[in-house]
Amino acid sequence: SPGPIVEQFILNFTIINLRFTTDLGTPNSAKFNSTEKIMQHYIDPLLQKSSIGPYFTGCKVIGFRSGRDRDDTGVDAVCSYKNNVSLARFDREKVYHELSAMTNGVTKLGHYSLEKNSLYVNG
Repeated sequence: SPGPIVEQFILNFTIINLRFTTDLGTPNSAKFNSTEKIMQHYIDPLLQKSSIGPYFTGCKVIGFRSGRDRDDTGVDAVCSYKNNVSLARFDREKVYHELSAMTNGVTKLGHYSLEKNSLYVNG
């Protein structure tokens, strides 16, 4: 039988207390790289505690974008997990609800404040 297949999903959210700057929007800039590491420090442990935790292999921030307000920064990440027969079909709604609960109703991510209606999990 085939081994586990690596599958991906997109995670998006908006931070309301991280001002977007052009260097933050420039991949591989010092600001992008340092902020990417911080985001992974917060995102990865949440997903490790979720229902996909045993299969979760990590997230990679692929971009930061300007939010509706210039003080807001949107975060886009590609997250991976190993899919195999022992894992039920990826349930994006379940993962969304778990992440929502772990971020105090989509309001906190570490010392960052989140825009309440900005969390998206795309299966």
